[in-house]
Amino acid sequence: MTSQRTRDRLIGRLQDQGIASFEVLDAIRSIPRHLFVDEALAHRAYEDTALPIGHNQTISQPYIVARMTELLIQGQPQGKRLKNVLEIGTGSGYQTAILSRFADQVCSLERIKSLQDKARKRLQALKIRNVLLRYADGSVGWKDKGPFDGILAAAAPAEIPQELLDQLAVGGRLLIPVGESKQVLYRVIRTENGFERQKIEDVKFVPFRSGVR
Repeated sequence: MTSQRTRDRLIGRLQDQGIASFEVLDAIRSIPRHLFVDEALAHRAYEDTALPIGHNQTISQPYIVARMTELLIQGQPQGKRLKNVLEIGTGSGYQTAILSRFADQVCSLERIKSLQDKARKRLQALKIRNVLLRYADGSVGWKDKGPFDGILAAAAPAEIPQELLDQLAVGGRLLIPVGESKQVLYRVIRTENGFERQKIEDVKFVPFRSGVR
């Protein structure tokens, strides 16, 4: 269930849903999602579905990972990496691993220490070295490492935190789900004159929580 053929079937499903970036599809194909879930769920790793990772958190659906990554890098010249990306919610580390393909540096925040510890081991095992992990409240971002060319959030606040907008570089993009009972994925682009907000599609994420545990 973790064979290359199984992964290729997932890629086909993503293409059918409109994922067009060859680079994103190649990252999804080559990064082993089964290593980012518990062994008991490894046989479901290449289904296009979110899976539990403990603490009422999930590893995001592959379509959502691909879609948000594609929207984050859209407009970049082919082969040109983002310099600095902030991820809010390391979780299993899977989205972090995908982002590492597209940025010189990924700064990833996680508020649940045991999830961060597992993610760190997985990323180290895969020899992914351009990621900085921090155990912290994601709602305040990581000001010392900003500004960021891209920010990606894996949890949904009721409103976009101003701290994240402030840490976005001019020309940078923020991908974030927003809402409570009904959530919408937004892409926010910072311009010289302010922020351009684009509604993308309806989504379902875990709620954005403050504090650490």
